[in-house]
Amino acid sequence: MDRVIAVEEHIATEAFLRTAHRLEVVPGDRAEIDLMRTVEGSDPLRAQLLDLDARIGVMDAIGQDLAVLSLNPPGVQPYPPEDAVPLAREFNDVLAGIVRRHPGRFAGLGTLAPQDPAAAAEEIRRVMGPLGLNGVMINSHTGGRYLDEPKFAPILEAAEDNGAPIYLHPRIPAMRGGYLDYGLSGAIWGYQAEAGLHAMRLVLGGTLDRYPRLTVVLGHLGEGIPFWLRRIDNRHAFARQVAGAATPMPKLELAPSEYFRRNFVLTTSGIDDPDVLGLALRAVGEDNIMFAIDTPYEDPAAAAAFLREAPLTEKQRAAIAHRTAERVFALR
Repeated sequence: MDRVIAVEEHIATEAFLRTAHRLEVVPGDRAEIDLMRTVEGSDPLRAQLLDLDARIGVMDAIGQDLAVLSLNPPGVQPYPPEDAVPLAREFNDVLAGIVRRHPGRFAGLGTLAPQDPAAAAEEIRRVMGPLGLNGVMINSHTGGRYLDEPKFAPILEAAEDNGAPIYLHPRIPAMRGGYLDYGLSGAIWGYQAEAGLHAMRLVLGGTLDRYPRLTVVLGHLGEGIPFWLRRIDNRHAFARQVAGAATPMPKLELAPSEYFRRNFVLTTSGIDDPDVLGLALRAVGEDNIMFAIDTPYEDPAAAAAFLREAPLTEKQRAAIAHRTAERVFALR
């Protein structure tokens, strides 16, 4: 591999944590924020989020050339708009500075406050314009609301018009229910269920007919959706025939799987499994899969070893290692 790029690599800054940890949280997000504040306040994870010199040292040790940085989830989405909007702008300014000071080592995904769609749309224009970043990250739902809803149209319009890929990152599900026990709300199960739900809403709600040039990035090799694609197509066709007015379903221009292959790009974050990678390759092809580690929550050395050793052709390995990321995020 002549280049290795990892695309889901989280950071924080002292200034962001100092401000964010003093803010009030919107109803329903308190448990998640309490957990993340504990993570962000405890070493070694706190140090791994903050220390970029150490980050570069790890990158060098595992043979990773570039990291696409993003704010530690759930970003600014659990805060009231009047706090979240300026906090997002301040972080994005700092992130752009980090990227400029480390040419060739870091790129960046801006953070947004979708709770103010007009401000978020303006921030996308700033992120992709004067800040020179490479896309945006949205941490799934915002106050239990999803991007297919009409109120978020300004965000999707701005993303499509400005060529901003949206990395749709998981968070604790909006509908807690049976997720509350046994740690199910987190990365064991709830994260992928939540992000997969959000992606399917974008597909089945007709959003991708309205925004056909939108690019959505999903981690964890597609949040389980590749496993279900054949059944999704089959049951969608069946439901369209029998549901009628009882279950309104927009008429789509394409089969659900065709949107998944056209509009979504997957990353390997947290899934160092050759069988799952093989399924994803068959589902979307090597040109729609990117390498990611999910730093600091996964082992960088193990992820890099998986990329080197997975049963891939050299063409597939090069696409996953860097070529897809170069195209999707406009990386040099």
